[in-house]
Amino acid sequence: MDLDDEYIENIIFDEITIGQTGRLVRTLTLQDIQAFAAVSGDTNPAHLDPKFADSYMYHQLIGHGMWSGSLISTLLGTILPGPGTIYHDQSLHFKKPVKLGDTLTVIVTVKAKDELKKLVTFDCHIRNQQDELVISGEAKVIAPVNKIRQPKIQLPQIHLFDPSQRIKEFIDMAKGLEPVRCGVVHPCDKESLTGLFIAAEKNLIYPVLIGSLNKIKQIAEETQIDISQFEIVDTPHSHAAADIAAKMAEEGKLEALMKGSLHTDELMHAVLQSKNLRTKRRVSHIFRFEVPLYDKPILISDAALNIKPTLLEKRDIVQNAIELSHILRCENPKVAILSAVETVNPDIPSTVEAAALCKMADRGQITGGVLDGPLAFDNAVSLEAKRIKHITSQVAGQADVLIVPDLESGNMLSKQLEYLAGAISSGVVLGCKIPIALTSRADGPATRMASAVLAKLVAHHYRVNKP
Repeated sequence: MDLDDEYIENIIFDEITIGQTGRLVRTLTLQDIQAFAAVSGDTNPAHLDPKFADSYMYHQLIGHGMWSGSLISTLLGTILPGPGTIYHDQSLHFKKPVKLGDTLTVIVTVKAKDELKKLVTFDCHIRNQQDELVISGEAKVIAPVNKIRQPKIQLPQIHLFDPSQRIKEFIDMAKGLEPVRCGVVHPCDKESLTGLFIAAEKNLIYPVLIGSLNKIKQIAEETQIDISQFEIVDTPHSHAAADIAAKMAEEGKLEALMKGSLHTDELMHAVLQSKNLRTKRRVSHIFRFEVPLYDKPILISDAALNIKPTLLEKRDIVQNAIELSHILRCENPKVAILSAVETVNPDIPSTVEAAALCKMADRGQITGGVLDGPLAFDNAVSLEAKRIKHITSQVAGQADVLIVPDLESGNMLSKQLEYLAGAISSGVVLGCKIPIALTSRADGPATRMASAVLAKLVAHHYRVNKP
């Protein structure tokens, strides 16, 4: 790299001459449009909604006018005159729209100088790749009088993550499928009731509310939710709600269960007590995460039910996660068996179990996915970490599923992704004859709705493929 590329230098007032020009070239990307909208708050659908834009004046997405205008500021502030420049005045005339993918050439030309005020007047023109004028105008700036040469300031990276869009795309996976009868167990707080209401509105579930009628009515009044449309099974307390929900599922009256505002062990104890709801496979919980810095959804198991699973229990945990991957249209998921290191070490039992699980997959005891392990978290999800550590693997750097050593590590990893990395979570229990959306009492309506999507997809899968 040329060392000059790492520095920024100005052209002071005395060095500027009439007719002198500066030039900048930039191509408009979707990321530019989204970032400008996020910073400015200008969410005009002409810039962001392809369907709206197609029916509007230009029949495609266009950039914000002021994004294009800001390129003039970029040129003046970094090239001519450069660092130390202060804006005094700017006029802009918008001639043509700037469309997604257009390449703009920005040219400023020195028109006049004011020696007393150190003002420089520029003619400003922006043309597209067809040499069509899109913006013209005039800028007046106070030019710097002292020479400045310094290292370029490294800007923070902007990672665009649209939670609403990610959730919408996920909900669309269940589009066209009829809602499933889902027993919502003890929905006696605002979050539970709001979540099931939204899930019902989105045609994800037909909720059957199982809990204290008086408490449910009270919460409904406080949150102004109309529950008259829902079937309600009155129970005296949360233990009874769990027992009745499991019984209704046993009898085929429900296709899915969703946890409300009761403890996980209350619900799961009732379910696991029922022999008719159990299958030969170990019951396990699977998180689905949309992580801002990862380019695809990722599953994590088990971070909620199995505290210290044995090797054979881990086999079922892996198989359940693979099954959910298939339901979510990932045909051959890459499964990373996590540990602290990526080499087998007898002093770290999880590395030995990881190696054993991979051998079990080689022998057909686990099917439907590609396994590798032990893998540390970094080289499971980062291609750069894989490269630096010279790891040869079909899974490393691009895992679809992460299998954690135990509940403690899985729970901490999952909460870190959600609370520090801004991930969107949802979760479901597999290993029973019906799916169970096992949300946390701290989860908001969006997470509960996403978990309802999982329950719906699994329930429809089970209609055809009896567990």
